[in-house]
Amino acid sequence: MSSTPGSRPSTTAIIGWLIAAAVIVALAVLLVLNGAAVWNSFFPPEAKSVQGQEIRNLYDIVFVIAAVIFLIVEGLIVWTVIRYRRKPGDDELPAQTHGNNLAEAIWTIVPTIIVIFLFVISWQSLNKIETVSATPDLRVRAVAGQFQWSFEYLPADADATTKALFTVNAPLGPDGGLVLPAGQTTHLYLRSTDVIHAFYVPQFLFKRDVVPQKNPLHDNQFDLDIPASGAGQTYRGQCAELCGVGHRIMVFEVRALAPAEFQAWYDKQVAAVNATAPPAPSGGQAGPPVNVTAQGVKFLEPTLTAPAAGFTFHFDNKDAGTPHDLDIVASDGKKVFDSKEFPGPAVQDLPVPPIPAGTYQFICSIHPTLMTGTLTVQ
Repeated sequence: MSSTPGSRPSTTAIIGWLIAAAVIVALAVLLVLNGAAVWNSFFPPEAKSVQGQEIRNLYDIVFVIAAVIFLIVEGLIVWTVIRYRRKPGDDELPAQTHGNNLAEAIWTIVPTIIVIFLFVISWQSLNKIETVSATPDLRVRAVAGQFQWSFEYLPADADATTKALFTVNAPLGPDGGLVLPAGQTTHLYLRSTDVIHAFYVPQFLFKRDVVPQKNPLHDNQFDLDIPASGAGQTYRGQCAELCGVGHRIMVFEVRALAPAEFQAWYDKQVAAVNATAPPAPSGGQAGPPVNVTAQGVKFLEPTLTAPAAGFTFHFDNKDAGTPHDLDIVASDGKKVFDSKEFPGPAVQDLPVPPIPAGTYQFICSIHPTLMTGTLTVQ
């Protein structure tokens, strides 16, 4: 149905206006109830590092320029639609304009100025982010391998080839992750043992590829400064480069500590490494061997049987560059056996003392959701 001038609107027009009114009301309600959330969704997370703040500042400038251009262009479009809409009796095209030197100069010069300005401020931000200190407070090597992160803490005068003082193999949890001092400068080296990975912490607004290199001196590296106000905070990190079937589990935590608290933690790790290792059990094994194999971030043996009088896990870790451990957990969640992790490929014999008969879980505490099985002790 069509409508003539002076008649009531058509059913289609009424439905269209109702839908438009409903959309406007819904948007208004959304802005009233979640105005801050909607506004913040236009921006990246709040920066939690000095380098990330540089990136956020650059983003804010680009956003403002883009918003101004958007409003000007959309405003001109709306004005043109209204000003030059067809009215009753308009049977001919309006006068056509062909060429305007002033308009052409404006839309050439203004974009050129904007591009030059963005180039200059981007260059300045890049230089600040890429700047590295000759004397950082801490040096750490982040090592990525399918599908695990580990963090090697280096001496103060180290370079990319220096041996670590100690290594944190667990990427998550109270005893794991990348532990850093807030308010101080950390220099990070990125090392890959196999394929390309990526070091990414969303709240640092920073991602850097971890590329396998024959020469460690070519490893990617950068400075990271977490402000003193970040002490006590934990940030989530992940691999942001598809690296294989286990890519989703390549997550880690960054824990920021106050300098004094970090130094106490650091000294404790060094002391643990330098402590005298306990003597091996007499006889070599606590009992008959029980074979366990880790491959592809899973146990190849889902069920095991062992004697209650004691036995020895013959643990074969076939995952190159990926550390695993082997723990026994009772039904109440308590660990009755806790081994140290070690990277593969390697084999270790782990003597287990006598434990009561029953059904237990054996797990890798580094990958507890992927690596678990049932142990029957009899």
